[in-house]
Amino acid sequence: MSDALSFLEEDLTCLICCDVFTDPVTLKCSHSLCSECLQRFWTTQTVPQCPVCRKKCSHDEPTKSLAFRALCESFKTRKPTAVSGDVCPLHKETLKLFCFDDKQPICVVCYTSKKHENHKCSPVEEAAGNLKENLKELMNKLEVTLADLMKANESCVEEAELIKEHTSVEESKIKKEYEKLYRFLREEEEKRIEALRKEMQPRDEKLKARMEDLSAQISDLSERTASLWKLMEAENITFLQNYSDALKKLEHPSAPNVSPEMEEFQHHPIQTMIFTTWARMQNLVEQPPVTLDPDTASDRLMVSQDCTSVQFMHKKIKVSDIPERLYVGVLGSQGFSSGLHCWDVEVRDSDHWTLGVVGETVNRKKLCKMDPASRFWCFRYVDGKYKKGNKPTKDFDYNERPNIIRLQLDFYKGQLRFIDPFRNRVLCSFNGGFPERVFPYFCSGDLITPLNVFPANRQQQ
Repeated sequence: MSDALSFLEEDLTCLICCDVFTDPVTLKCSHSLCSECLQRFWTTQTVPQCPVCRKKCSHDEPTKSLAFRALCESFKTRKPTAVSGDVCPLHKETLKLFCFDDKQPICVVCYTSKKHENHKCSPVEEAAGNLKENLKELMNKLEVTLADLMKANESCVEEAELIKEHTSVEESKIKKEYEKLYRFLREEEEKRIEALRKEMQPRDEKLKARMEDLSAQISDLSERTASLWKLMEAENITFLQNYSDALKKLEHPSAPNVSPEMEEFQHHPIQTMIFTTWARMQNLVEQPPVTLDPDTASDRLMVSQDCTSVQFMHKKIKVSDIPERLYVGVLGSQGFSSGLHCWDVEVRDSDHWTLGVVGETVNRKKLCKMDPASRFWCFRYVDGKYKKGNKPTKDFDYNERPNIIRLQLDFYKGQLRFIDPFRNRVLCSFNGGFPERVFPYFCSGDLITPLNVFPANRQQQ
């Protein structure tokens, strides 16, 4: 039905106003238009003409059809109109109620139907007011969440800027340090090449002089040989007349040593040269014998940028859970499986610290037992008491408490000693050897005083 009305409407539409004809008239060319639209169009024309086919016509030409007019009026009354937004599409009644179960506005007829039986409903004004209050509360929560997200984003932006700045600074440091190495290697290369050239220059000059002498002799003999061949081809009288001179030309110095003895070159083994350069290059690298490995630090310890200090933090730090990381403490970057090693740790007035060495194969993801059987050799200060592992040891007068603890590891003797370097006394020692490679161990529980690591021969400032 709607499609039929649609097609009919196209036939009853004025081509000027694009609406159903009002008071339609028809021209001789059979085109129909609204009377008012046609008259308005002709006011813009010098000569009246049809707006559709542009044929000339007169002002008396338009004719009215009462039947056609009645058809247009009838169509207008039968054409469906859009339903208002506040009218129920099912019952054409005003939407006066809101159904909370179906979450939609309904009319009174809908309310009395089975579809909404026992549903909670309220007048539109009351429901809108309550729902707006509820929505406002939810929006307030969303705004709080949005503010938190924006704050978090700002923190990320700030952190990104800090990371960018830190990266730039670290890149500059790396480039500066490696430039030292590059410059050192370039200088070493130039020195080695210059020394080689100086060594080979006398031989080269001597060889050039010999080559010049040989060249002169070759030229002289070539000329004499050519003149003798020419004499051989002359007439007999001429040959005999010059025979005496020819014999003189055949005289020549003793034949030179065609293969002179070559001087032996002094060999410069490349590997030896590289090793010597590497040994000298180590003097450029200034670092303590023991540094901290940040990748092993637990989530309550902050390692300094130069990896020589560790600080206990009140809150946990966000760190990646990698296999190297300890459950508690931090390890040195270097492990030892031979030799004699010594390093100092500045503890000052820290009231909670643990120092020592641990075996390479200990389980880093759990709290280790503090005894050699568990491959953990340590000396501690906890709750005002010094301990060898978990066992109490000799206490010291407050005024004699060491500010620096020196750890002396003799892997060959299998001995680890903790020493007060300023009073030259042994605080604690372990004997019995080490079954595997060991790493220096550090742990702090003091929020104020960090532990500082430096070479054993450095004196406290």
